[in-house]
Amino acid sequence: MPYLLSSIKFTARLESLLSPSADIFLFRLCTFSKAASPWFPLLRVAAASGDLHLLLRSHATIVTSGAGSDRFLTNNLITAYSQCGSLTIARQLFDKMLYRDSVTWNSLISAYALHGLTFDGIALFNLMLCSAVPPTHLTFTPLLKLCSGSRNLLPTLQSIHGYSARIGLDSDALVSSALVGAYSKVGFLDDARYLFDRMADRDVVLWNVMIKGYSQMGLAKDSFLLFAELHQSGDLRPDAISVHCTLMCTESGDRFDQVQAYGIKSSLFDEKCDVITWNKTMSDHAKAGNDGALSCFLEMKRRDVGNDHVTLVIVLSAITGQGSSDVGRQIHSLVVKAGFCLDVSVMNNLVNMYSKMGNFFYSMKVFDEMENLDLISWNSLISGALQNGYSEVSVKIFMDMSKRGILPDQFTMASILQACSALTQISSLHEQVHAQAFRMCLLGDIFVLTALIDVYAKKGFTVEAESLFKDMDCFDLTCFNALLTGYITNNASYKALNLLASLHESGERSNHFTLASILKACSNLVSIECGKQVHSHAIKLGFYSDLCISSGLVDMYIKCGNVKDASSAFEEISEPDDVAWTAIISGCVENGDEDHALGLYHQMKEFGALPDEFTVASLLKACSCLSVLGLGKQIHSDAIKLNCAYDAFVSTSIMDMYAKCGNIDDSFLLFNRMNSKSIASWNAMILGFAQHGNGIVALNLFKQMELDGIKPDKITFIGVISACSHAGLVFEAYNYFNSMSRDYSIEPEVEHYSCLVDVLGRAGLLIEAEEVIKKMPFEPSASMLRALLGACRIKGNKEIGQRVATTLLELDPTDSSAYVLLSNLYAATSQWDEVNAARKNMKRRNVKKDPGYSWIEQKHQVHLFVVDDSSHPEAAAIHNELEDLMQRIKDEGYVPDTDFVLLDVEEEEKERSLYYHSEKLAIAYGLISTPPPLAIRVIKNLRVCGDCHNAIKYISKVAGREIVLRDASRFHCFRDGVCTCGDYW
Repeated sequence: MPYLLSSIKFTARLESLLSPSADIFLFRLCTFSKAASPWFPLLRVAAASGDLHLLLRSHATIVTSGAGSDRFLTNNLITAYSQCGSLTIARQLFDKMLYRDSVTWNSLISAYALHGLTFDGIALFNLMLCSAVPPTHLTFTPLLKLCSGSRNLLPTLQSIHGYSARIGLDSDALVSSALVGAYSKVGFLDDARYLFDRMADRDVVLWNVMIKGYSQMGLAKDSFLLFAELHQSGDLRPDAISVHCTLMCTESGDRFDQVQAYGIKSSLFDEKCDVITWNKTMSDHAKAGNDGALSCFLEMKRRDVGNDHVTLVIVLSAITGQGSSDVGRQIHSLVVKAGFCLDVSVMNNLVNMYSKMGNFFYSMKVFDEMENLDLISWNSLISGALQNGYSEVSVKIFMDMSKRGILPDQFTMASILQACSALTQISSLHEQVHAQAFRMCLLGDIFVLTALIDVYAKKGFTVEAESLFKDMDCFDLTCFNALLTGYITNNASYKALNLLASLHESGERSNHFTLASILKACSNLVSIECGKQVHSHAIKLGFYSDLCISSGLVDMYIKCGNVKDASSAFEEISEPDDVAWTAIISGCVENGDEDHALGLYHQMKEFGALPDEFTVASLLKACSCLSVLGLGKQIHSDAIKLNCAYDAFVSTSIMDMYAKCGNIDDSFLLFNRMNSKSIASWNAMILGFAQHGNGIVALNLFKQMELDGIKPDKITFIGVISACSHAGLVFEAYNYFNSMSRDYSIEPEVEHYSCLVDVLGRAGLLIEAEEVIKKMPFEPSASMLRALLGACRIKGNKEIGQRVATTLLELDPTDSSAYVLLSNLYAATSQWDEVNAARKNMKRRNVKKDPGYSWIEQKHQVHLFVVDDSSHPEAAAIHNELEDLMQRIKDEGYVPDTDFVLLDVEEEEKERSLYYHSEKLAIAYGLISTPPPLAIRVIKNLRVCGDCHNAIKYISKVAGREIVLRDASRFHCFRDGVCTCGDYW
């Protein structure tokens, strides 16, 4: 048997050989020992070099040697795996441990902090509190680092601070320092300073944290005063970081000169300071994530210190994603002038910088001018193309790379597979990449495997994705999430829910991305029960403040029609982003809560957030629904300022808003100015003219659309047949209806039949309309039957009206319009017993009549009126104006049509009741609140009655004002005693 060293000597021998180049020798040497301690140096080698392969081999041998149950060794393995970037294995080791000490918990929490996994770290801390192991000062320091990443985590930070105080650890030097740093980074400097001032022992590092906090918030005076206090403290002296942090926000002047002079006097910041020292300082700032690196670089230029390739790499990395394009181009110019165009690392960083700044054209230009290329150069350009949405270009770059004989690595593979996910037309490239990854033994790489599962799942090859997932050696949450999102993308939301259930059954934990994705599945299935379970689970795991989950909750509740809970979820978001604002605003509009949506828009502007194209379109739709032209114009103006008014989607929405708010002229003007008209634009304009009663214009537009080569769709024909309806063009309506299947291969749907029934009903062809309903291949819709019943009421056809009402009530026994229209039909022929019977049926079935109301917008405020309304603050003036109007129009020849009074009362009382219909009250208010010649625009939720229509014609004449009335059927534009509908509506 070979001679075996003692454990202590063996460990010492390994320590002396600590270098990555000695790892094979170390590995072989360690296999001779079953003790735990000899493995520690090797694990440190693997962790320091990031060698996951060495770590996996070591781990496997540890297990087979019988040392795998050692708790101290497992703690070291957890740390090593986290430093090698494999947190999944680290968590699996943690979960399998029977006995965990504080080092175990702290190791994994520190691992989450190292990788910035905030919510995983906080959730683990919550689990630790439920265990028998108390937290230590080493628990709080990484936790507080995680909480310093966002102001959204302030409540969590304060909660952890409170807990540390309860167990007496808030006075610990490390914990106190971490608290000061965390409060400083989230901008709560008063709290940070309070803790800082209470601390007995403060080192220079802590002073620098506080100085940097003030500098990052732009508080130059406070930063300078604290620097001066440090300088005068006696025990400590400011170092180079202190000087640079203070100068970072200090403008030229006495304070700047004093700090600079101190730096020069202390040899911290002088002309002799070499490039290496400057690079170190600049690198520290870059790691801290602030703009101090750029400030240092500019100061180097001012002092003419010079620079090397490391300087340029650091500053390019620092400004990537932060600096402006102008600064980037200036540094690019310096690279050329300084002769660093042959340095691959500098040029690679230039490629990456331009890509991250959204200027991929310059990235390609820099790449093409490079004389020396390495694999990082190709990877930078491929990932840059992907980041800027040029997936097809990234594929072409990959093809060019392959032709030149350059072998890809795992990063190339992952990027190109991501491109394949976005490009549906490239059907087999992902399979070729899969095969190449297999040949190069890269399928074990988690990035490649995740990308493969993602591309197969998103392309609908779920069997292949599932097979890859099942064949994994160990569970990985990232791969799980890729499969989950693939199911959701392919409308397999039930599979996604089952997959999540299997995750929980296996004991594995989901993360914030998992829950955000599964909320999308709940939205797709309109399953509020599942959504609420996910909501509860997110709270339990501590993910309640995650922005993606909060936005997902808003979207889920909105899709399920629960605006109240959606609003509550939105209000819990301390700093909502554009996605959250868009979800709640568009959701309110889709659920008919337009007032709330417009109110939220004002909040959004006060918050300083900017709406995107989709939000603007949703807001314009809200204005269209409410017919609030003033607010619509304001949002149009905002869209111009935001430079999105010429977006195809937004411009069509603007045009549609003007049409639906009664301003068809401005709508048509915008339509004619559009450079490129989509089918949606043509449809909106045709429907707009149809609703305004300009049927001939709408039909001419349809003909022009065909001449322009635009193929009509189903919505086009709804507009065309509606135009025929409002213009009384029965023959043309039949012709267009029949041409749908004959000439355009579009099968008519129930909406098209409804339009045809409406055409026939308005023309008085009630028998023909009833025949259309009987013969069509669909069950009649409620709106179709209501249209025919309304026509029966106008034409006085009680026989067909009764049949239609019976069918309508069978379809929906709670439809109040059926009872009202039938009652009106009886009342028109003075059949008061039947009227009473219909009303008793309504009462017996607890059916409430929809109240009629009208509204008018004045100075961005909506004024609502109901019949005989006296609740308005100016009710007396409105009633006086209306009394005067009624007398004046009577003098002009107006005779009240009491047939529209559906009550068995005296004739004089009937006339009186007609005076105070809601639309007349709204018009009277418009006349007293707006100066001539402004048009008066009124909206009514129901169809205008015949008497009001006649009266408004006279009012427009005697008042000399244009009156635009939008009722439930169409627009009426009254000018000089004439309505654009030609009394046909």
